[in-house]
Amino acid sequence: MIHKKLSELGLNDEVEGYYIIRNCGIKTSANGSAFLACSLSDNSGSMEAKCWSYSGPVGATSKDEGKPVFVRGKVGEFKGTLQLTLTAVRYAEDGERYDKADLVPVAPIDIQAAGRDIRTMVNSIEDSDYRRICEAMLEKYGRAFSVWPAAKSVHHGFVSGLLMHTYNMMKLSDFLAARYPEVIDRDLLVAGTLLHDFAKTQEYACSQLGLISDFTVKGQLLGHPVMGAQNVAETAKELGVPEEKSLLLQHLILSHHGEPEFGAAVLPLTAEAELLHLVDLIDSRMEIYAETFKNMEEGTFSDRIFALEKKIYKHKE
Repeated sequence: MIHKKLSELGLNDEVEGYYIIRNCGIKTSANGSAFLACSLSDNSGSMEAKCWSYSGPVGATSKDEGKPVFVRGKVGEFKGTLQLTLTAVRYAEDGERYDKADLVPVAPIDIQAAGRDIRTMVNSIEDSDYRRICEAMLEKYGRAFSVWPAAKSVHHGFVSGLLMHTYNMMKLSDFLAARYPEVIDRDLLVAGTLLHDFAKTQEYACSQLGLISDFTVKGQLLGHPVMGAQNVAETAKELGVPEEKSLLLQHLILSHHGEPEFGAAVLPLTAEAELLHLVDLIDSRMEIYAETFKNMEEGTFSDRIFALEKKIYKHKE
């Protein structure tokens, strides 16, 4: 069966194949019948889908998030946007043949090379305490860090997205630390940048295909900034790192979202914490632009983007 990429589908195209189901749920129509509302995704993008007069089992629980499903349907249009109307939907069964690489988006970088560059930057940290914490954290969590997505859908929501996001930020932090040496401790900033999102591997649960399916219990109750600070505090204590250095590193992690309304436990109170927050914003927002531009024509505006609270414009090259 030849996989049809969602990004290449057009009006009235018929579809039969395997996709990933996301944002799914059983709802009730105006006439009182149950239907499945969801989005389907593959490595090219996503598309909203409906299956009318359907009550399950697919979509009946949140555990379906991120699972591969077999669907049959046709591309229609709703309010000017392409949408699939499904006539069949079921779980993909063990032993069925489909290529996972068709379904799962992967970070568009050389993962191995980025991992080596991250190690090189860690080795360049001159302060032995910060370097040892980074090395120990990579030893504990490095395997998950290299494959986890950075988010469910907002930015870098693909396999190895966390590594890509962190790698981009570390390069930016290293560059900007050299521009402001009078106020920035480069070693502290680079260490904090590496570790700022490490606990996302504990905050999110991943599906069998490697995409985020849900929050963990700890993720919902604590969040990755708090868990990340706890992990650093524990590691620093094990290594005998001075308390002030541990606190400074924890502060970067706890404050990197900038404001409490956006998930920061405290406001950034050091120059390094302020810069880390800004670097995080730069990379996350540029990735939102990049991912949105993929599905836009030149000279057009996007729909309103929730994460940016605005529409964006793709100008002609």
